Amino acid sequence: MSHLTADSASAGMAPGVRTKRRTVGRVRLRTLLIIRWIAVAGQALTLLVVHFVLGFPMAIGWAGATVAALAAVTLAAQVRRPQSERLTDRESALYFAFDILQLAVLLYLTGGLNNPFSVLVLAPVTVSAAALSTRSTIGLAGLAIACVVFLAIEHQPLPWPEGAFDVPDIFVAGYTIALILAVIFLTFYVYRVAQESRRLSDALAAAQAALDREQRVSSLGALAAAAAHELGSPLGTISLIAKELARDLPPDSDHRADADLLVSQSERCRQILADLSRKPDQSKDHFNVLPAGLLVELAAAPHARPHVALRIESSPDPAEPRDPVIPRRPEIMHGLGNLLQNAIEFAREEVKVLIAWTRDAIVITITDDGPGFPADVLRRLGDPYLSGGSEGLDQTQRQGDHMGLGIFIAQNLIERTGGTVGFSNNEYGGAEARVSWPRSVLG
Repeated sequence: MSHLTADSASAGMAPGVRTKRRTVGRVRLRTLLIIRWIAVAGQALTLLVVHFVLGFPMAIGWAGATVAALAAVTLAAQVRRPQSERLTDRESALYFAFDILQLAVLLYLTGGLNNPFSVLVLAPVTVSAAALSTRSTIGLAGLAIACVVFLAIEHQPLPWPEGAFDVPDIFVAGYTIALILAVIFLTFYVYRVAQESRRLSDALAAAQAALDREQRVSSLGALAAAAAHELGSPLGTISLIAKELARDLPPDSDHRADADLLVSQSERCRQILADLSRKPDQSKDHFNVLPAGLLVELAAAPHARPHVALRIESSPDPAEPRDPVIPRRPEIMHGLGNLLQNAIEFAREEVKVLIAWTRDAIVITITDDGPGFPADVLRRLGDPYLSGGSEGLDQTQRQGDHMGLGIFIAQNLIERTGGTVGFSNNEYGGAEARVSWPRSVLG
């Protein structure tokens, strides 16, 4: 099993909760309409210039009808639907498929692949790779390749002022192969880049959600501690009066039981407030800074396991013997918490945290005695959504997790505070995470 944890809770979602699949795509109708009207204007202008200005013979009627069909479909979409609407993946794919077929018909009437504008068949496929699903992109790429092959075999003569324009078959064949390879390469390249961008955007959104949740928890803890402090005085008064009433009432009074109940319930409330005030993960929230050791304890507390011991050691600089203090910022608490959770989850018996500091820097090193990071995963740690096919990954136990997202969030949050995070395997085979900050950025 790989040493990697990034469960849905780290991403700000409750474990086991699956989000509903979103059917709305990334393409806005207004964007598609603008591009299409530009295509209509460009195609119409080109036909008019070639036929009427340059005097090239061509089937202007059929070519004009093809352009008019594109204009009609575009106008119908503009009239029937709000322009701010986002198209579904299927709707966008159908629009792009129509664009490819319309361009193929126009190229068929004007020389096929001999027409230099045939390279425009790459445009819909490229946009699809950037914005649509894998299935839609593969389908549109296949349609574009089929159109390219057809145009290489069947087409009307290229408009030319001095008879037919003949291109050697070997050139047409080479150009056909070049267009097919361009469709495949651009589709794969643009899709991969867009996929990485989408993953990074989703991971950053998850990191922000985790940070917002940590801030809400911190605010709630501070509010609970303040409430416990403020409610102590009136509750003490209520308890005192209730005890006096119970003492003054005769034993056989009808109100004696009510007074005793009031005393017991007020004592229970005082005990609840006392327990709330003593909880370190809540009562300490109102402190701006904490000693590094205590901060590590608080960050690890929610992830503690009975069979895993947490050992915290210090390695001070002789010139700076005092334990350094670290701001209790949500980014630091959640970032360290994710790294400690990762270590505790995969440790066999012990997690060791070494806090070292000098006048210039503070370094927190988290090591465990678990299986460590697989070599292929170690090289890519810090990337969101690592592939589940990594060597040594136990799919039965980690199935469904967003692999690598927890570490990505931890690294992103700690770097936001001015720190750095590094990962390695220690000499005993366990995993090691090293977090460091310059003293200047911690205040």
